Amino acid sequence: MTGLNLSEWALGRRSLVIYLMIAAVIAGVLSYLRLGRNEDPAFTIRTMVVQAAWPGATAEETMKQVTERLERRLQETPHLDFLRSFTRAGLTTIFVNLKGSANARDVSDTWYQVRKSIGDIRHTLPAGIVGPAFNDDFGDTFGIIYGFTSDGFTQRELRDWVEAVRSRLLDVPDVAKIELLGAQDEVIFVEFSKRQLASLGVDRTALIAALQAQNIVSPAGTIQTGTERISFRVSGAFQSEQDIADINFSAGGRTLRLSDLATVRRGYADPPQPLFRVGGRPAIGLAIAMREGGDILVLGRNIKAAMAEITADLPIGIEPSLVADQAVVVDKAIREFMTSLVQAIAIILVVSFISLGVRPGLIIALAIPLTLAIVFPTMEFLRIDMQRISLGALIIALALLVDDAMTTTDATLNRLALGDGKIAAAAYAFRTHAFAMLTGTLVTIAGFIPVGFAASAAGEYTFSLFVVVTIALLASWFVAVIFTPLLGVAILAPPKTTADAPGMAFRLYRRFLVLAIRAKWLTIGATVALFLASVLALPLVPQQFFPLSDRPELLVDIGLPQNASIYASEAAAKRLDQVLTGDPDVGHWSTNVGRGAIRFYLPLSVELPNDFFTQAVVVAKDVAARERLHAKLERFLVEEFPNAISSVSPLGLGPPVGWPLQYRVSGPDVELVRDIAVEVARIVGSDPRAKSLNFDWMEPDRQIRVRVNQDEARRLGLSSQAISIVLNTVISGLPVTQVRDDIYLVDVLARATDEQRVSLPSLRTLQVPIPGGQTVPLSQFATFEYGQEFPLIWRRDRMPTLTVRAAVPDEMPPETVVNRLAPAIAKLKATLPRSYDVVVGGTVEESRNSRSSVMAVVPMMLFVMFTVLMVQLQSFPRLLMVVSVAPLGLIGVVAALLVSGRPLGFVAILGVLALLGMISKNAVILIGQIEAERLQGKGPWQAAVDASSSRFRPIMLTAVSTVLGMIPIAPTVFWGPMAFAIMGGLLVATVLTLVLLPTLYVAWFGGKEMAPASDASSPARG
Repeated sequence: MTGLNLSEWALGRRSLVIYLMIAAVIAGVLSYLRLGRNEDPAFTIRTMVVQAAWPGATAEETMKQVTERLERRLQETPHLDFLRSFTRAGLTTIFVNLKGSANARDVSDTWYQVRKSIGDIRHTLPAGIVGPAFNDDFGDTFGIIYGFTSDGFTQRELRDWVEAVRSRLLDVPDVAKIELLGAQDEVIFVEFSKRQLASLGVDRTALIAALQAQNIVSPAGTIQTGTERISFRVSGAFQSEQDIADINFSAGGRTLRLSDLATVRRGYADPPQPLFRVGGRPAIGLAIAMREGGDILVLGRNIKAAMAEITADLPIGIEPSLVADQAVVVDKAIREFMTSLVQAIAIILVVSFISLGVRPGLIIALAIPLTLAIVFPTMEFLRIDMQRISLGALIIALALLVDDAMTTTDATLNRLALGDGKIAAAAYAFRTHAFAMLTGTLVTIAGFIPVGFAASAAGEYTFSLFVVVTIALLASWFVAVIFTPLLGVAILAPPKTTADAPGMAFRLYRRFLVLAIRAKWLTIGATVALFLASVLALPLVPQQFFPLSDRPELLVDIGLPQNASIYASEAAAKRLDQVLTGDPDVGHWSTNVGRGAIRFYLPLSVELPNDFFTQAVVVAKDVAARERLHAKLERFLVEEFPNAISSVSPLGLGPPVGWPLQYRVSGPDVELVRDIAVEVARIVGSDPRAKSLNFDWMEPDRQIRVRVNQDEARRLGLSSQAISIVLNTVISGLPVTQVRDDIYLVDVLARATDEQRVSLPSLRTLQVPIPGGQTVPLSQFATFEYGQEFPLIWRRDRMPTLTVRAAVPDEMPPETVVNRLAPAIAKLKATLPRSYDVVVGGTVEESRNSRSSVMAVVPMMLFVMFTVLMVQLQSFPRLLMVVSVAPLGLIGVVAALLVSGRPLGFVAILGVLALLGMISKNAVILIGQIEAERLQGKGPWQAAVDASSSRFRPIMLTAVSTVLGMIPIAPTVFWGPMAFAIMGGLLVATVLTLVLLPTLYVAWFGGKEMAPASDASSPARG
């Protein structure tokens, strides 16, 4: 390489370079201490929830008049991937899902556009619409959750204390928001007897109007004198339920007190709002979210310290318990990864010391912390935390970053052995290898381009892998050409002899290489055969998207029939509590009744509130206990809840997908969609590996239809609206006003007594007021009949969609079941009418989309690689040689995964793509060495053999270091498949590169075989 020699520049400015080394180390240590700690990398949840209520409407009316109108406008949303909605009677919930290619700024801008566009059509929605409301904080993670239980305190008293705790915790640094779980709003019930009101001739409407008029907040005026400003306040506002009971009003010429006509009592929302239970006891939870960029370990310590002070101030009987503590999980994960990092460093150093000697090994040992000292400040600058992906990337990069230092050190040793001075020897590596090393580094980085630029949620999740590896590799090149030469001058000593006796491995390799080149066509043919065999064996490797987490939690879902009440869900939760109580494998547990767990773990698939749904988070004592508990709970659910949609599953890794096995059946006619879904379910159920088969909606529920004789009603001066208001007031209750109690607003609800609300015969005799102050029974102009309707209807892109869902055994990838069912599903699809379809969803769909996003970037990766290689090689034949060697890693990848039983998942595929860069780097440096040998006058044959011999040690050392450096993360759940893929692929490809590449070179460029005497040449060459 001509021009500026950075190594010579560094050697000429030793004091400056030493200063930079010291500064880098100090900056690295400080940055390491300041880097944020988290469990998973932050990634954008590209989903917004849009909700609108239309009280009193049927499910069909809501779907046609609200859901359809909103979805038509929402389909114009920029970056839209798909819409998914469910419609219940009087309630629409729409999920707006954006494409994975939408970056964080696009997402923020899009949510603004959604609000604006829906606001523009607000006037076109039916009268009486409440909302629409928007929730774009769907991805907030509440990593720390406390549950508060009480003994001897009312729900309101407990809530007062919890609200006080919340206020104090909001002052803790790095706390972004805190949400209450399971808190029940207070309600003041005014319960009247219909018969008594009718007998006294009291009009419910007049009673309600009296309540509202007295409690209204209205200005009474202000006067200003020459010296002051005075406001008037009119008394009468309700301060308590007693104020309501004492209200007087006139009826039939008499003055009556409300307490004489109705029971006034304070209670809680009926039916209850979503409930929260801790350890089998009712509780109120505090879910704490950390600000973006915060350190969860620091937050955990600060919260723990604050809670210690707060707990000391709590009265006896109120007991806080830690339900979820992400700080502990992250601390354990970081300690495990740091242990793996130290183990990887130790392995690499042992390899370096054994293979190179003490002094060269010491240079490699110093190169590692120097490189990391540059990596950590850069990570801090780019706001990359220490989390699952970045820590794994450090270990992967660690095995790669010693490559350049080894190459520089080996070249310096060789020149010292040939008699060069220390400075000349140290500068030699830059002149001969620096550009090839830089090319190899860039090619290796290019192999990670699909990780960095895959436009999907999975790509965003693993993005820091690309960034950290890129930083580490570039830093390692600068360390190798600036710091390592200086260390070499200070530490290395000239070998005592100019040529060491070649080792057994080297002699065997050289002899085998000569034989391979002699039988070049056999060598090439055998390699091609091995590659084709690996391609054919690839389908035998299990497929997987992301593995399950190794956290001890289990999610226990119990979905009762969709018309079930929250009381039924609470009863189910209590039965689950009985099973968990006293189980030796259970650490602790919490239960969410009427909703799913709040997002305490970023990849969690969150369930929205529904009365029929219960989700428990059971924390086992360890992973082994989790597996035992898993089996016990599955048996319990099958035996105790045979009609429920239930599942037990560990936490997953990667973007959330819900049920692993899903088939979406869609079409315009709901009944036909149901029929097709039943057939799909039959096919899925035929595979014994598909468990807990269920539908996301299917069963209609009962309803009572009030048929009004409109002619008779009009004759009496009644309308359907007036009748609905009367029924709603009697049955569910009508909020008439609010009591302002401290920081709370307490609704005042007027309704009939319990026995009159739930009895159909009593409703028939319900006295309905008519103009003139009289009443008539409801049965005089209306009849009751039973009917059915769907409690909710799911749609996808405005088309009714019914999803057939199932679980699979934890150790089995869903792709295996989907591939087996594919022929039967294809046969069914061929018989469907137009506009109807069956589509694979769940894990398989997300996996395919993520892989497609990676494959979409592969052409860019190949273009960058080819461009970099062409700049270095400047020869099409040499480029083709490197390109032909790069895919050979697949041979080792398939063999390693088959032997280890590890699946080829998303992360493993990233490792396979990264292998292309690693193998190409070795090939580029080897081609460069062959060309250097030819410049000395050697023929192609001799140049190929001598160059391969001289590069044998550094290439094999790098490969062995990389492979052994992967051992610490090979047993891990997340990184294991990638580690095995890289270990097997790199080891096999390195050996084949050292044999096939020189063989291809000789086959292309020809040349005569060199003299046999040269076979014993020493590997120590310049």
